[in-house]
Amino acid sequence: MLAMQLADEWTEYVAATAIGTQARTYLQAIDRFCEYVDKVLGTKAEGASLADPNLLDTLIKWELSLPEGNAQGSTRPYLVAAALRVLVVRRDDHPDRTVATELARLARGPMLLRSGEKTERDEFTRQEKRAMVRAAWTSAHAVRKRLDDGWALAEQGCHPDQGSWTSIPDLLWGLTHEKITVDDIHRFVPPSREWSPELLEFTAGPGKVPYPQTAGLALARSLFASLYPTTFDLHGFRVLLMDATGYTSEEVTGFGEEDVEFLPKGVRLTLLKNRAGLLRHRAFRDRFPPDASSPNDADGQLTVDWPRREASEVVRQLLHLTARVRAKAPQVTDTLFVRAAIRPDYSVVFDRWTPTVVSVKFSRWLAAMEVEVKGAGHIGRLRKSVKVEKAIVTEGRIGAAADDHTEETFARHYAQGTTLRILSGRTIATAQQHWFDKALDRVDGPTVLAGTECIDQDLLEDSGLSPQEAEEIMTGQLDMGVSHCKNPYQSPYSRPGELCAVAPLRCLECRNAWILPTNLPQLLLFKAHLERLRALLTPQAFSRLWGQSWVNLNAVLDDRTPEERAQARKHIEAGEASLDLPLAAHTEFDA
Repeated sequence: MLAMQLADEWTEYVAATAIGTQARTYLQAIDRFCEYVDKVLGTKAEGASLADPNLLDTLIKWELSLPEGNAQGSTRPYLVAAALRVLVVRRDDHPDRTVATELARLARGPMLLRSGEKTERDEFTRQEKRAMVRAAWTSAHAVRKRLDDGWALAEQGCHPDQGSWTSIPDLLWGLTHEKITVDDIHRFVPPSREWSPELLEFTAGPGKVPYPQTAGLALARSLFASLYPTTFDLHGFRVLLMDATGYTSEEVTGFGEEDVEFLPKGVRLTLLKNRAGLLRHRAFRDRFPPDASSPNDADGQLTVDWPRREASEVVRQLLHLTARVRAKAPQVTDTLFVRAAIRPDYSVVFDRWTPTVVSVKFSRWLAAMEVEVKGAGHIGRLRKSVKVEKAIVTEGRIGAAADDHTEETFARHYAQGTTLRILSGRTIATAQQHWFDKALDRVDGPTVLAGTECIDQDLLEDSGLSPQEAEEIMTGQLDMGVSHCKNPYQSPYSRPGELCAVAPLRCLECRNAWILPTNLPQLLLFKAHLERLRALLTPQAFSRLWGQSWVNLNAVLDDRTPEERAQARKHIEAGEASLDLPLAAHTEFDA
């Protein structure tokens, strides 16, 4: 009873929402819950029903037990529990279907499990992505050549009854003219032990022999692969479209022939993003539009023998490649990604491709094309690689990189990649270094000339001053009190062109200041002034207001000899030296 109730809701929900592969989660939730009910209730499980309030404890215990079979932090338990709750709520929404009040209240209430932590996949490296694009073009050209050769070979054959059932051209002729079926191949082709070496190599590959039990099926698939694209062949076109457009896998595989409009210098595509419900029309301009110097084949298709990131060329080749399959599958109009396949029961299928099948998934294509990547071979990583390139080109502007989704989505799903983390780290480090250098440039203090008693104009010029600046310092025209200033009208503390407003209080923190041996008495007087302030202010306030000046002043005085400091004090005691400070220097506000 319980299984039937949940199954009814599941089938109706899937039909109403068309959720696709996510339907498996709901099926798994039903299976796991029913198995748990069987285990816990035993013989009473047969009468279990969503209308029974006694099922509440069992449902709670089942939901809490889900993490036991999963890795720590897995999101799967939460998804399975949420799926079952959706089915219970859906049943409760029907007026003619009974659900116990306790169960409905639990299903509509907060989850008992955490959502888990989803590990974001890292993007492919630029080298890996470049190798994929080259491999995709190689695959596209190889597939087109194989199909052209197959149809050309079919024109050389005749009906196998008139020719031979082991002749490849005859078998291809029969299939292309619909004179024979795959079942006829299964019935009339002799056993593989009677095949020619050419037919064996055509079926199994160079140097290989097909299994006798499945040789007929392998031959039929090889014949169809010579006439129509397979699921394996279309991986390369998906890579090329994702690289050329920058859009997701579901978008580049979700437009049909009616959604394609070729422009003089590109193509316009109508792209649908199912998850977000977005329908967008996007034009992609060719970087190298076809011209007279570009060779064209007999079909009017541009022949490309090198990797090119042009969406129009990829779409042209894809349209040409899948034309025959689309003609045999008129029910598929919403995608160009269609393929021919032969099932184990020898039935032929012309339908949309299914890249999630294990035997033909993307990682298998990478291995077949000899493209080595680190980590999982998941197509979603290619999308992240494209987003990383866009973020680099736009110099890290999120609004430009997140042009086909929200900035929150970009930050949550795409900004976690290694490349972006490295770039972000470099940006932060560069910014920090910029402000650190600027701070050092601002507070690196004055230039000190000491250790000699003869300071002349030539020495000042050799130290980096212009002749005019050196002359004005020597004549005392630039004396600011505790130091000389090479240009008081270019102070880092005032606007350019205005006289410095903080001299001499901030001269010991200014890069324009030049301290000569004659400034030593004023430096000692300034130290006495700072010592008084240090005794009046709190350590925090003194450090904030005068800390840098105090450090620089002590560094300058430590470079002077005891004899020089003693001689300077004699000048102070004799009244030959004084320190002129503004009135504001004698009033401190401890804020």
